[in-house]
Amino acid sequence: MTAARRFVILGGGTAGWMAAALIAHRCRDHPISVTLVESPEIGIIGVGEGSTPQLKVFFDELGIAEREWMPACHATYKTGIRFAGWSDAPGFESYFHPFQSALDGHTAPAFYFHTRARRTGRDVVAHPDRFFLGARLAEARLGPVPGENFPFDLGYGYHFDATLVGQFLAAHATTKLGVRHVPRRVAGVRRGASGAIAALVLEGGEEEIAGDFFIDASGFRASLIGEALGEPFESFAGNLFNNAAVALPGARDEGATSCETVSTALSCGWAWRIPLTGRTGNGYVYSSDFISADAAETELRRHLGLLDADVEARHLAMRVGQVRRSWVANCLAIGLAQGFIEPLEATALHIVHATLSGWIEALLADGFGPAHRDQFNAAIHARYEGIRDYIVCHYRMNRRDGDYWRANAEHDVLSDNLKAVMTCWFRGGELDAEVARLGIDRYYAPLSWHCLLAGYGQFPEAARLQPPEPDLPLADMAKIDRFIAGCALNFPAHDDLLAQLEEA
Repeated sequence: MTAARRFVILGGGTAGWMAAALIAHRCRDHPISVTLVESPEIGIIGVGEGSTPQLKVFFDELGIAEREWMPACHATYKTGIRFAGWSDAPGFESYFHPFQSALDGHTAPAFYFHTRARRTGRDVVAHPDRFFLGARLAEARLGPVPGENFPFDLGYGYHFDATLVGQFLAAHATTKLGVRHVPRRVAGVRRGASGAIAALVLEGGEEEIAGDFFIDASGFRASLIGEALGEPFESFAGNLFNNAAVALPGARDEGATSCETVSTALSCGWAWRIPLTGRTGNGYVYSSDFISADAAETELRRHLGLLDADVEARHLAMRVGQVRRSWVANCLAIGLAQGFIEPLEATALHIVHATLSGWIEALLADGFGPAHRDQFNAAIHARYEGIRDYIVCHYRMNRRDGDYWRANAEHDVLSDNLKAVMTCWFRGGELDAEVARLGIDRYYAPLSWHCLLAGYGQFPEAARLQPPEPDLPLADMAKIDRFIAGCALNFPAHDDLLAQLEEA
């Protein structure tokens, strides 16, 4: 009889408990055990309170309904992100980046055509908000779950309390999936003759937890992948300047609950605003090379109207980049131990899920062997770089004044892929075809790149634009407006959806 494979996870939080739940679920037909070890004294950073639609894929795979976890985690729906103040171009002071869905196939081609026409000098409508249902739902505070007779599903993510999500997954993993929870401090690591990790040594040195596979979810400490195995860390500081954040919780929004994250440009970074059912998450991601922690907190308080409020702020340091290899020997790094790209597009849990899914698939394909390790590492490394490039583009293409913003707009530490995207855009090329040619559409689709560049108003100056030729096959904007407005009638108020979850 084959001995059970022992999976040992170091660190709890959302990433650790996602790993515990997914491994136990995916490998349920194999003889395995899953143990999660976490220090009861170490808290969860919990800054990232938003997700991409990948989190829905995760919960759906586990068979956890929204009515089970969303009320328990103070969660709300998220249709996308509004970027405010990243551009001073008239008419492009803000834009909405929607999550892509099948419905966009009816309007995206017209959007692409209009952006190309404007890039080549025609005075046509090219702001993304006019072309996508997600922006309309966010503006009207409608939820993204349509009535039963609507033939399209809409892509959406969530806002949530990260601490509560970790606690919910811990309860699910331990009570329903048989995961063993060990709330103990780890004092060290014992390695075997091959150099692989053999066991975690608990505080006191007299007790160990041995395993066959180890998952490092220890946060920025990277206790296993970095400290024990010495895997190098590749910093992204050369082209992503932000390295700190200050978080400041606020009261719940009055009136209808929004279903969008708002990212507002400030003097040396950006402020997030995330609506939950019990409070509003606020914070400021900034570069300590351009502003001090005290000045950043003051700027955030002023932005929120909380200068004199007795609300304690929480300051955080960020290590932006990735480990060179995520899977080393018998250890997989996830979450902050693996890497971190600032939370501008809420990709943290998306990467956790993609990493875990790819790793489990690689293990099972080789009978729990390492044959696919190099291929897996290359794919994850490329994913980080693809996401990084999209985030870098937000800063490189900004249209603001100030030392911080000029430094971002002028630096030239850009990947060849990002240079190709920018060149295609400004030369009037077919950006959707270029993104596909580069193979980066697996990270961000052409719709996302179009929304970013058009949303900033990266077009010729308005005075240089000419009326379009009479025979240019432009979209009928009135027809698009009617189409989107008609679709929106099938979506209920966001608050009504949340109330239904509470009642279920």
